[in-house]
Amino acid sequence: MEIVLDLSILVVFIPTFFFISLTPGMCMTLAMSLGMSIGLKRTFYMMAGELVGVAIVALSSVAGVAAIMLKYPDIFMVFKYIGGGYLAYLGVQMWLSRGKMAVSTCTAQKSFTISNRALAAQGFITAIANPKGWAFFIALLPPFINKEYPLVPQISVLLIIILFFEFICMTIYATGGSTLRKFLQNRDNVKLMNKIAGTLMIGVGVWLALG
Repeated sequence: MEIVLDLSILVVFIPTFFFISLTPGMCMTLAMSLGMSIGLKRTFYMMAGELVGVAIVALSSVAGVAAIMLKYPDIFMVFKYIGGGYLAYLGVQMWLSRGKMAVSTCTAQKSFTISNRALAAQGFITAIANPKGWAFFIALLPPFINKEYPLVPQISVLLIIILFFEFICMTIYATGGSTLRKFLQNRDNVKLMNKIAGTLMIGVGVWLALG
């Protein structure tokens, strides 16, 4: 069987990327906020969009596209401001217990009317419009590529590992948010939950737009 990846590199890459993925960031904070407001199940749609965005960023970084985008940061401006502004707007609405994503004070009447496509778009834009994410992949991936082995199989294996850890870590954060949501709902603190989730959402929006 043909070796497609240096195992010594893989041994270093797996724990390195796992702990980096587990570190709080925009996508993880977004996952926690959505876990609180809409629950774990629907947060998976955001995760799907985010994973697609991460895959594009990672592949583009290896291909050299990211170097061009970092050289011309104005390319990010539209994504950053629109995406960040929209997330901040949703956060304000949630903080005020209004809008599509806020939890109703009557648990039987939930206003989760935001579409699954919109959730996926949120995750995608958050991943794509994060310059720090591009810079991170440019710095992280090249050192783990061994020129002595075929390039495509190596990138494929590393990308699978990256997406797997991103999914696991986002699920951990979203589960934490969902658990907190149930905890607060049981004590009739829905407004407090909306404020917490909304504050996190506003933070992600500002982070995305101004970071």
